[in-house]
Amino acid sequence: MSTKTDTPREPGPAADPGSDLGAAGSQLSTAPQEEVTLPSLGPIGWVRWFWRQLTSMRVALLLLFLLSIGAIPGSLIPQTSIDPVKVDQFKADHTTLGDIYDKLGMFHVYSSVWFSAIYLLLFISLIGCIVPRSWQFVGQLRGRPPGAPRRLTRLPAYTTWRTDAAPEEVLGAAQRLLKKRRFRAHRAGTAVAAEKGYLREAGNLVFHVALIVMLVAFAVGSLWKSEGGKLVTEGDGFANSLTQFDDFKSGAFFDTDTMEPFGFTLNKFEATYERSGPQKGTPRTFRAHLTYYTGADGKEHRRAVEVNTPLDIAGSKVFLLSHGYAPEVTVKDGRGKVVYQGAVPFLPQDPKNLTSTGVVKVPGAQTKDGKRNQLGFQGFFVPTFGGKGSGSMFSQFPALDYPVLTLTAYHGDLGVDSGLPQNVYQLQKKYLKQYKVKGAPLAKMMLPGETMKLPNGDGSIQFTGIKNWASFKITHQPGNGLALAGAVAALLGLAGSLFIQRRRVWVRAEPGADGVTVVEMAGLGRSESPRLPEELGDLAAALEPDAPLVPDAATGPDAPTTGSDAATGPESDPQPEPAPAAGSGSEDPAEPTDSDGPAEPSEGARA
Repeated sequence: MSTKTDTPREPGPAADPGSDLGAAGSQLSTAPQEEVTLPSLGPIGWVRWFWRQLTSMRVALLLLFLLSIGAIPGSLIPQTSIDPVKVDQFKADHTTLGDIYDKLGMFHVYSSVWFSAIYLLLFISLIGCIVPRSWQFVGQLRGRPPGAPRRLTRLPAYTTWRTDAAPEEVLGAAQRLLKKRRFRAHRAGTAVAAEKGYLREAGNLVFHVALIVMLVAFAVGSLWKSEGGKLVTEGDGFANSLTQFDDFKSGAFFDTDTMEPFGFTLNKFEATYERSGPQKGTPRTFRAHLTYYTGADGKEHRRAVEVNTPLDIAGSKVFLLSHGYAPEVTVKDGRGKVVYQGAVPFLPQDPKNLTSTGVVKVPGAQTKDGKRNQLGFQGFFVPTFGGKGSGSMFSQFPALDYPVLTLTAYHGDLGVDSGLPQNVYQLQKKYLKQYKVKGAPLAKMMLPGETMKLPNGDGSIQFTGIKNWASFKITHQPGNGLALAGAVAALLGLAGSLFIQRRRVWVRAEPGADGVTVVEMAGLGRSESPRLPEELGDLAAALEPDAPLVPDAATGPDAPTTGSDAATGPESDPQPEPAPAAGSGSEDPAEPTDSDGPAEPSEGARA
């Protein structure tokens, strides 16, 4: 048995392998064939040229690269849709650069004109590239593998031997063998043509279709999404209504009338912290215990929500973001009437130890003679006070080991009746006066249960207790499932296109000049692979029982098995034959009977 895997040289004008292989060596890929001719002048010609360039795979890859590059500023530069306060601060700190970024749309990258243009062009490019490839692939599936080329010696992997079996018997056995190995095989004249590895092109198409699915999913998620935040104190709740959110943003096509009815109540917040060591103060338990319901009359359920385990409810997700403390106070006015009672959330200024600031606004207070006297209190809260003499009002630990509330009192007009929106965590002091005692501002540090009395009998405020609060992020992202399916399909398709090799095999059996059947077997793959010669050798060894080798009549059965290669010219020096395929006997250097003459070694191809 003679096998060759020659190293290719650049074919000269006299040796054109493509002309010899013909249809057998074509269409191993679904890539569209590009015409070399330039488009004709005129609008139609330029439109055709532009469309061909846009729908080429190289342009699609370039647009995908540009899209990934364009997303980088959205991660590095503050975005208006996420934090408009940071955007305003960036413009104030960088006047010139801020104006340039604003003109380029860097503060709203994902909705800018240039990012949308790249996105849409990539979408069109992928569709225009995939549709013709898909039709071409369907046509290949419906067709049969092409017949054997005239000179099998020119193929990358080749072997030949002689046998006493009849050509029909050899071809029948070869067809059965190839079908058993899951090749699509059929008889074509004096040869059997077979092909395998169609999943490679199918995986390639699946990968690109999955990219389109992911682009659609991102578009759906961007246009129909909604996202909002809510701070909830223990004992309070939330209902999925626009007025319930502390902040809310949504996509262009989101309809607030379609918001699913659901809600939850924060029963208890549980937090524990590391007490010693280099990680002192690090949270160990961070859990919100909720009671939630879905639907207008939905049944209540209990669930614990942690940082990495959101609550999935009615197509939305509830994420736990942060935690803080809400001192409970009771305020009485000058008449001795309770005008405010409840917990007031204080916002942490020190994320590690939860030193917090907040305000208490009491618009309904009056003096002892019934005159309007709105009260306001600005304060600090520390869960663990350092003690008198520490010289600091900063917390020493995030747990409630030594809670202290410090308040400063104001009276006058809070500005809540002006009709202008106010920040509930800030105190507008424009129309307020600070209480003073003996010329000094009134301020007091209080432990739970203590009371601060206001001058002139204007009332008092008592620090009655402490509650926990937790902030939640409620998101509705309709395209997540579609994006996940597209990502999984893209990975599977990419794996198929990388690890599956599409190849063709031909087996030819014809009677020689002396009446002995000459068997030729050759293989052709889409790309270079060392597995193709191995697979061809394995097929030859499996076919040998039905087409046993016969010794060369000129050398006899005991002669050495070395001889000239099937592609070596008659005047060439003898060269040692490559090792025979597994299971083969002595080899025969006979040349294929369908060739006009022995092919030059340069006309082969390296596997």
